[in-house]
Amino acid sequence: MQLEGKNVLITGGTRGIGRCMVQELVKGGVHNIAVIARDKQNLKELSQEFEDVKFMRIAGDVADIEVLREAAARIEDKWGHLDILINNAGIVSAGPLEDIQDEDLYDQVAVNITAVLLLTKYCIPLLKASQEAAILNISSGLGLLGMPFYAAYGSTKAAVRQFSDAMRRELAPFNISVTCSFPTATDTDMMEKFKGRTMDSPEFVAQRTIEGLLNKELHVIFGGEERLKENIMNFEAPQEFDKIVAKNYEDRKKASIGHKAV
Repeated sequence: MQLEGKNVLITGGTRGIGRCMVQELVKGGVHNIAVIARDKQNLKELSQEFEDVKFMRIAGDVADIEVLREAAARIEDKWGHLDILINNAGIVSAGPLEDIQDEDLYDQVAVNITAVLLLTKYCIPLLKASQEAAILNISSGLGLLGMPFYAAYGSTKAAVRQFSDAMRRELAPFNISVTCSFPTATDTDMMEKFKGRTMDSPEFVAQRTIEGLLNKELHVIFGGEERLKENIMNFEAPQEFDKIVAKNYEDRKKASIGHKAV
């Protein structure tokens, strides 16, 4: 797949990995980019940074169903079709499940998976109108590996993985590819609490993820050989992996408390 001349919709495209993916899209020759984000100022600054790009700025929360409907309607009216949908927006609220506020649980589900389902639903007719279309969903390493104190976040990201596999098979007859990316710790605002630790740069994650999209890779997995071994052990010998996780239980708990990014 080539980026030149494509119409793209991305959620959460003004910060972190999302903003870096916008940069990759522009490098590849995309001139029509619709961005859904909550902060109007960030949307304005993004459009000013890339003056040659025709941005469709959609200010709103992806948890608001009307914002998602508006995005699809505006794209249909302006462009007539959509080539690439990138479901990137995500939030996290970690810690012991019993201590997380009810609204924070609801919000993670609403943003991380419900919005992905709904926006994809609204965009499918637009994607079918393209000669070659693609969906890129951003999951997480925690969507592959269930870890304590990230039960809610990890569950929503695991749902994104399952959704991606299902839609890839459902949309295959329509020449619509589906790629799912699984970033691990990335140096963005979402990981501000963990500054100083070794993390991937958002630029690297964005570049590798867009590369995976263009190559029509099913899954783009980060974390190297160590993470791969953990995933295999978790699948083949989960009780053994439980013992490894238990060794650092208190440290993991302490680190998770206060990890909230919206």
